[in-house]
Amino acid sequence: MFKIKKIENKTVYYSDILPVEHFFTTRELEIKENLDLISNYLSIKKENLIKPNQVHSDNVEIVEINKKEYPNCDGLILDKKDVAIYLNFADCTPVILYDEKNKIASIAHAGWRGTAQKIAQKTVLKMQKMFNSNPKDIIAVIGPCISFEQFETYDEALNQLKNSVLNQNGLFKNNFADLKGINKRQLEEIGIEKIDICPFCTVLDNDKFFSYRAENKTAKRHSALIKLD
Repeated sequence: MFKIKKIENKTVYYSDILPVEHFFTTRELEIKENLDLISNYLSIKKENLIKPNQVHSDNVEIVEINKKEYPNCDGLILDKKDVAIYLNFADCTPVILYDEKNKIASIAHAGWRGTAQKIAQKTVLKMQKMFNSNPKDIIAVIGPCISFEQFETYDEALNQLKNSVLNQNGLFKNNFADLKGINKRQLEEIGIEKIDICPFCTVLDNDKFFSYRAENKTAKRHSALIKLD
């Protein structure tokens, strides 16, 4: 279940099934404009707030000490303390993953292209390969994004999204696609059982979150962040 907490009187949301520090920011707290506030809250150095250069790819990298730039990257895996990772969103789907056994965290940026390329699933596979993560030990949290009833798209995108899941049941209607549901199905299809899904839609709940579609291609972004304890 998603719940509210405050950072300096600014609203953020978190999932109560995830046992490490994480949150999804709102319109009240753009991270790029509040780096000092966020770093102080997390008790880390500002330079240890790591964000990749998101380009709607399916590339996933592991965070390295002293490496600050992650070009052409839409997923980060974190195995270090005293560092936090965050990715930015405005209609695309944030997917936070946490391996309870091995204490490994990750965030994937799944717009429709990333979803079609199965970036969340590929992030899990990389966690398996590099850290021996077992999907049964992974908690997944799917954050605020555009909802099923608001995400109307074109035939080519629909076909790519349909091809990204084995079971399409309930995920498509006419030219609409359920990005949260597709990401959930992809994770279920590789064995993840613990999944929490945010109820908010970035279009319908535009008072809380930024929306690329609803706000004429806004450059403003809310974020998903996680830090290992």
